[in-house]
Amino acid sequence: MAGDSLTRGGHIILLRSSGAQLPCAPEHRCLLELLETHQLEVEYQCREGYCGACRVRLLKGSVSYHQAPLAFIQQGEILPCCCLPQEDIEIDI
Repeated sequence: MAGDSLTRGGHIILLRSSGAQLPCAPEHRCLLELLETHQLEVEYQCREGYCGACRVRLLKGSVSYHQAPLAFIQQGEILPCCCLPQEDIEIDI
């Protein structure tokens, strides 16, 4: 995975399935918004961490949440509707 970010102050999101590297720019409020910007469909319902419908596997890296999600997530899962990467990450969607 790229150690250098492609954007100033942003991080790179590597998609395992396609190998695509997506830059996370400061204007992205959450990971789900970034994925939608790149026309990637992610199932969601609430956009606030309540339902858990958007959960994806986090394979590498770490994220931070705007607020602690209420939906149950297992080790290695994240909710893109309410988190942002803290570093370059790799996800499986």
